[in-house]
Amino acid sequence: MTSSSSLSPLQRRIVWGVRILLALAFGAAGAAKLAGVPQMVQVFDAIGFGQWFRYVTGAVEVGGALLLLVPATGFLGGLLLAATMACAVATHLVLIGGNPAPAIVLMLLSAFVAWRLRPVSRPAAIAA
Repeated sequence: MTSSSSLSPLQRRIVWGVRILLALAFGAAGAAKLAGVPQMVQVFDAIGFGQWFRYVTGAVEVGGALLLLVPATGFLGGLLLAATMACAVATHLVLIGGNPAPAIVLMLLSAFVAWRLRPVSRPAAIAA
């Protein structure tokens, strides 16, 4: 059972809207990394871990986007992408500079989805 079962129809639509928006954003960003868009190559050169890290990050973003679109895995997608964006924020602040605001917004939206779709445990049956 997930907490999504306790959402009103309006809340459910809002969460789906955010999921779709995030899937589009992360799908596009991940595809750009996997395709080797020159700006992405430059960013990952500045990070200094090598281009393999660009491929891993792109795959995580595309995979997370797909997870968001599947009802049973939306929580995992939100959690994975929130963690990815937390690392992106740290990367901006510590390694490459630049504006971390877009990564912060994506992290917060991903965390919102994960929180709204979090699994909730049922209370144990009371023995009579």
